[in-house]
Amino acid sequence: MLDERRAERGDLDRPAGAGSDRDATLLLIEDDPGDALLVEELVADVGPGLRLEWVRTLAEAAQRLTGTAPDCILLDLHLPDAQGLEALARVRACTDEVAVVVLTGLDQEQTGLAAVAAGAQDYLVKGRVEPELFGRAVRYAMQRKQAERATAELRASQMLAQENARLERGLLPTPLLHGARRVDVVARYRPGRAQSLLGGDFYDVVQMPDGTVHAVIGDVSGHGPDEAATGVALRLAWRTLVLSGISGTEQLGLLEQMLLAERTGAQTFVTATTLVLDPDAQRVQIIRAGHPGMLARTETGVEWLEVPGGPALGFVPGQVVWTVHDLPLPAGQALVLFTDGLFEGRIGPGSERLGEEGLLEIARTLGNRAPEDFVDELIDRVELATGGGWDDDLAVMYLHWTARSSETR
Repeated sequence: MLDERRAERGDLDRPAGAGSDRDATLLLIEDDPGDALLVEELVADVGPGLRLEWVRTLAEAAQRLTGTAPDCILLDLHLPDAQGLEALARVRACTDEVAVVVLTGLDQEQTGLAAVAAGAQDYLVKGRVEPELFGRAVRYAMQRKQAERATAELRASQMLAQENARLERGLLPTPLLHGARRVDVVARYRPGRAQSLLGGDFYDVVQMPDGTVHAVIGDVSGHGPDEAATGVALRLAWRTLVLSGISGTEQLGLLEQMLLAERTGAQTFVTATTLVLDPDAQRVQIIRAGHPGMLARTETGVEWLEVPGGPALGFVPGQVVWTVHDLPLPAGQALVLFTDGLFEGRIGPGSERLGEEGLLEIARTLGNRAPEDFVDELIDRVELATGGGWDDDLAVMYLHWTARSSETR
């Protein structure tokens, strides 16, 4: 019947309300052809800008909603396969991204109010709707749904930011220093361009009561909350092992066991470098597990320091023995540790990356800046060289003897 009336007017092949390249699509779910015809007349009277599609049951609607979503659903609450608020619930189960305007009978206004409370954007009473009211109700419903989506996305973004902040605090702690400080620490962290994807870069510093200083920097492969949580677990495990008196290769082996228990995928691995600094002997023990080398800074310049190392934690579980390297660390020398995000940025439009040599070249131009200024300027110049922003998150840790430690020699 509906199609017959449209054919009589000569617009069977023309969507109702057509005339705009950006017509809003209305999906009418109504089993009564007479009521459907009334809705079509309202759409036609509203004028250009609205396009009507009609299905008779929720089953047909569910099939239709698997394709391109309409802008608004006009829903009758008395259908052959659903009645009352059940119909609304089933529509929202199919899609909760589309505005819904409920159509009620003359004696069902309370049902319309209940439908709005249950998630519909508006309701209209059949037989009491003029074209102007109909058009305004439909457009306001679509706008309200857009506002709801924007609010939900903002809330989700805020919650994600709060969660990332909590994880970040776990990855990047305040150094735990017992007694008079023997090492000064300058630490920095920068998120990647996709700040919602927190990475697993972590570091920590612990000074024991005897003055020995332990430090670690690590990087969990991948990005996301699972990787960040793994990084937090490993950092906490490392600090616990240090406070328990466990260091060296035994410590790395236990950290690898922790990784195997905590990681969410068999391909997840962790690069790490651990240091044990003896302020009285002014020496440092270094173990490197798949992690990049470091910068050794003295009063005369900057050099690249990379002791032989073993594979990353979790790469070949249980089959690795890492080597401890004992080196002098005289007064006036500092060590700059970092994750690979500091030098893996691309330079220029091609695939060439800054690399370790490029990072060293930049570091050598920074002169005798104070430690904090050196770190900040190094990060700024790398960012400038790689076009601004970071493809990966990065952590930097600058360690140098305090004046008291230097004087004890």
